[in-house]
Amino acid sequence: MNLAVRQREIDGLLAASQPCWHPQPFREPLPAWCDSYPALLDELNALSEAEVSRLNDDGAAALALLARHQPDWRDLAVLATLPERPKVPMVEHGPHWCRDIPGRKREQIEAFAASTSHQALPVIDWCGGKGHLGRLLALQWQMPVSTLEIDHQLCQEGRQLAARQQLPQEFFEADALTVADWPQSGQHAVALHACGELHRRLISHGVAREVRQFDVAPCCYHRGVTQSYQPLSPGLATVLTRDDTRLAVTETVTASPRLARLRDKEMAWKLGFDAYRRQVSGDVYKTFKPVPAAWFRQQFEDFLALMAEREGLPVPSDRSAADFEAQGWQRQRQVMRFSVVRHAFRRPLEVWLALDLAGFLETSGYRVELGVFCSRQLTPRNLLISARRS
Repeated sequence: MNLAVRQREIDGLLAASQPCWHPQPFREPLPAWCDSYPALLDELNALSEAEVSRLNDDGAAALALLARHQPDWRDLAVLATLPERPKVPMVEHGPHWCRDIPGRKREQIEAFAASTSHQALPVIDWCGGKGHLGRLLALQWQMPVSTLEIDHQLCQEGRQLAARQQLPQEFFEADALTVADWPQSGQHAVALHACGELHRRLISHGVAREVRQFDVAPCCYHRGVTQSYQPLSPGLATVLTRDDTRLAVTETVTASPRLARLRDKEMAWKLGFDAYRRQVSGDVYKTFKPVPAAWFRQQFEDFLALMAEREGLPVPSDRSAADFEAQGWQRQRQVMRFSVVRHAFRRPLEVWLALDLAGFLETSGYRVELGVFCSRQLTPRNLLISARRS
């Protein structure tokens, strides 16, 4: 299936299913889709807690469950499944090149490098941090690499690492959002997990600067979005708010049991406060300010008192605090059930966002491929956009 057809079809299905993935169960006690899909609601309510947890971590399984109630969503699952990028053999560089890189990050870098093809072009490593990816590509391709990074300390450390291995890697300290002279015409631009506006800037500015080749693994699409996402491709029907855009990247590698318990507790306590606030000041959701982690290490009644004081509400009694904690845990369990529906659309939304970038490149005269460069267990942000000037 070519990219234009995939983009058109996934756009139509996501636009039609917007009432299911847009409502946020944390904010809306009863999402509107509950009335449209009563059988789906019954099935979700009948699930065990373990099954709810599994489905929230497995978007493909969640979408398969939903497709029993809306057959069109089977097509959405197919459209969101992308091929693996072909791998090129990697030269063995010994243990020294990666001794300062955490294991999971090293594996991501190696998988990315193995999924890109070398065209003997000068390389620009965009938002490269300490230049780990650029360093590997300099070793692998025996080519000079330029690494662009805004952080002075990261550039200094990167220079030291490159010098230790006597590699032709230069670092340029600049803000990728405003720099005018990078990337440059004829370069091969690579970016592993440049967030949001950083990867959009690379692609839009890079096309204008006549970059010859792109290999980009996008990340955190919501970064730089204010109210709504502004597509680079014209004529799309799907409209995403900033929160919708963020939904695409909420999937993570499965958390440890301890972190999962902490996540559940924080959600339940926030929902307990939300229940209290709604009772006191009206049944309308109000956005949370960040909550200090230390507040979750106290008793719930202390947490509730601190939150009430911060929001200018009367401090509840300890007796009523127990009721609101119970309501919070009840709502947390319901939110997780409703979230199965929303989380089923995470991967289709992410693919839609990647296709927006790929579609822009294709209409700008590039030959574009979109695929997966590693397993989701290594990183869920595993999409790779590869484009060459035709």
